[in-house]
Amino acid sequence: MISKNKLKELASYRQQKRCDEEAVFVVEGPKMAAEAMAAGVPIRVVCATSEWNADNGMWEEYYEVSQAELERLSNMRSPNQVWMLVERQHHQPLPTTHQPLTLALDKIQDPGNMGTLMRTADWFGVRHIVCSPDTVSCYNPKVVQASMGAIFRTRVEYVDLPQWLSSCGMPVFGASLQGEPLAKHLTQNTQHSVLLIGNESRGISPEAMASVTHPVLIPNIGGTAESLNAAVAAGILMHALTK
Repeated sequence: MISKNKLKELASYRQQKRCDEEAVFVVEGPKMAAEAMAAGVPIRVVCATSEWNADNGMWEEYYEVSQAELERLSNMRSPNQVWMLVERQHHQPLPTTHQPLTLALDKIQDPGNMGTLMRTADWFGVRHIVCSPDTVSCYNPKVVQASMGAIFRTRVEYVDLPQWLSSCGMPVFGASLQGEPLAKHLTQNTQHSVLLIGNESRGISPEAMASVTHPVLIPNIGGTAESLNAAVAAGILMHALTK
């Protein structure tokens, strides 16, 4: 069982600021809890229903909660069985030249897009994601849920993006409506390169665009839609660049 005071304390982790201060993040639901356990990350607190605990090895140290108590902890509309507080991993910067493709994100704001970008990168084996400081936090609860476990398998760094791009020493493919069809660039080796995706409404900033060596366009075959969702565009381009 969980006391009222402990429930109130843990409910404060609904605030991103509290999580940032303690370098933790919240994981919710059986699927994400299973991903966290499989990844072997340090799990600080587990709050779960008795049914979830019975199905998952009977944790010795956990707080049994009711559905109503789970709702007090959760950022989700319909919390499901388990809530975890997980410690963030501190990694050394990843050597970019060892990666077949690095994903760079410039001012991505929507948590759903960010999580989907991480999930898509995970699908294509892209393990290194470099973000501008004003890109939404990868530990935002909505990002974590939308990543579908990719948060545990991708390395996300927040850097001075224009400076990083200018010094990375790799070809930079930038998604741009003013670019050329990607097929024109696929005659060369695209290994050890960067794919840059810009803000959902404004695209790539001029400062980041200055380091783009290959502006690429996804042809608008239908001729009616104004643009593609950032995560959809990234998926199409990652598929082409990792083939």
